[in-house]
Amino acid sequence: MRIKQPGDEIQEGVHGCEEKTTSETKSWSTGFLVNMESTVAEIDCVSIGVSSNDIDLSVLYPDSSSLPIMASLSEADDEESELHTWKKLGFEPTLPICLKFEDVTYKVPVKGEKTPDANKYILHGITGLVHPGEVLALMGPSGGGKTTLLNLLSGRIKLDSGTITYNNQPYSKSLKWRIGFVLQDDVAFPHLTVKETLTYAALLRLPNTLTMQQKKERATYVISELGLERCQNTVIGGTFFRGISGGERKRVCIANEILLNPSLLLLDEPTSGLDSTTALQIVKMLRNIARSGKTVVTTIHQPSSRLFSKFDKLILLGKGSSLYFGKVSDAMLYFSSMGCSPLIAMNPAEFLIDLANGNIKDKSVPSDLEDKFFPRNNSLDMKHGELSQVDVHEYLVEAYAVKEAKLGKTKLIKPLLIDAEPRMKARSSTMEWGATWWDQFSILFRRGLKERRHEYFSCIRITQVFLTAIVMGLLWWRSDASSPKGLQDQAGLLFFISVFWAFFPMFTAIFTFPQERVMLAKERSVGMYRLSAYLLARMTSDLPLDLILPLVFLVIVYLMAGLKSTFTAFSLTMLTVFLSVVAAQGLGLTIGAAFMDVKKASTLASVIIMTSMLSGGFFIQKVPVFMSWFIM
Repeated sequence: MRIKQPGDEIQEGVHGCEEKTTSETKSWSTGFLVNMESTVAEIDCVSIGVSSNDIDLSVLYPDSSSLPIMASLSEADDEESELHTWKKLGFEPTLPICLKFEDVTYKVPVKGEKTPDANKYILHGITGLVHPGEVLALMGPSGGGKTTLLNLLSGRIKLDSGTITYNNQPYSKSLKWRIGFVLQDDVAFPHLTVKETLTYAALLRLPNTLTMQQKKERATYVISELGLERCQNTVIGGTFFRGISGGERKRVCIANEILLNPSLLLLDEPTSGLDSTTALQIVKMLRNIARSGKTVVTTIHQPSSRLFSKFDKLILLGKGSSLYFGKVSDAMLYFSSMGCSPLIAMNPAEFLIDLANGNIKDKSVPSDLEDKFFPRNNSLDMKHGELSQVDVHEYLVEAYAVKEAKLGKTKLIKPLLIDAEPRMKARSSTMEWGATWWDQFSILFRRGLKERRHEYFSCIRITQVFLTAIVMGLLWWRSDASSPKGLQDQAGLLFFISVFWAFFPMFTAIFTFPQERVMLAKERSVGMYRLSAYLLARMTSDLPLDLILPLVFLVIVYLMAGLKSTFTAFSLTMLTVFLSVVAAQGLGLTIGAAFMDVKKASTLASVIIMTSMLSGGFFIQKVPVFMSWFIM
């Protein structure tokens, strides 16, 4: 059965409008409230390619009614043009995925409790459905379970109870390549440019059926489609140096997932930390992505009224419970029908977030809630004449449960039939790895050189090496090895050189895995490369960088100190320093990977280095028999 995509319906024209008469409810306050007894026009805008959210909200809420319907249609024409361009992004047809989840429950054990069965429920029976071409928003206050639900839908964490199906099929490994997940925290290498970041991701993640040139072309095309051309040669940036802006950084993270042309795109707080205009651009982009045949699910914290109207469906979460699921345009009608309406002009999203928090201030109190918690009832917790948040939350949860029972849960989440199982299985074997082992190694090697050269050749590091070399050269200036005292001085110099180039690379390598742990976990979770390729590329890319500064250091010290001026003597000294650097780097990587904590790893490394230095033969020649094993 073929699904009718919104993009196909754009050119069909306006077919008509369907008018519905709503039931009688309480009127809103003067200047904002509308008479719910009047006829509310609900426009079926599927045929014109624009969500009915734009129209319904402008009728219900004066803060958005200032935007005329013709403006919405003009905006729809702009989005139609963007959508036509966006559809060219897919090099292969997108597999439509209908995502359905029913009675999803998740709990975690409570630490410190005596009873082993003590659990804390994060989610309580969440139900929902989203089709291809739709954007589902998971909205609620912090700690409401939005991110947990998103992780469950992506298959990253195991489901406790309930069902999650993709085209009526459970999660399988073949779906891993069909799901794109954008984290809330932007994780990227700070010294790489936008183009380099996306090009390396394309080379590693895209299937072997594409050539290297085709992969690079797709990265370039994604950059163009997401509006990143202006900043493609700008570094991502980090905490201590500037790079691209926050909105551009979000788009880079989304582009990283769009490269694979995923059927299901999940995003965790893609608009957090952005201004309203930039956030609106991000959501419009997600809407265009969905209209190209993809299924989009995103968490949202507190959107503006314009941004809120861009979503197709909404799940309102409060303390892990579902307070509403349905069309965005019907959300305010649902709460108004139970007698809960804003008494002052406010953003619809702000109104819903307040209800999810149990805040009933500046809102009409439903008569059922007043009857249930009458002030003379001892169960009522009154603070300054207001209902408690717990009472409001329990009432809203019960009201939604009654609505589900009345409408019928099967009718509420009845999915469209999509015959996609054979195609899902067919792609599972071909997308095992995006590149061969050797290609992964060479790409990671080049990426490592570009990323870490800024750290290795920073001004502070170069200054440290040069100053140390000059101070040592001045202290041992033209030392004479012909006398026993001069020979002893030169032995001390060589000992200090070996110790210095054991400390330096070891403590540099210790920070490798703790700093890159998040990036490594992110890239490995999507099967970007093999762990063996990453480890070998990491070690070999560090070697050229680790050996340049020791060479410069030794040349300065060797000439100033007047050591034996023969090529053989210098070569042997350089070889000894190189071996010391390689051994120290390997030991530092091992300690850093074993602890994954910089403080603990640094403490152990200091103990090992000091012990090795003491037993190196310069401070003590005669070692007790019971400690002789240590210096062997």
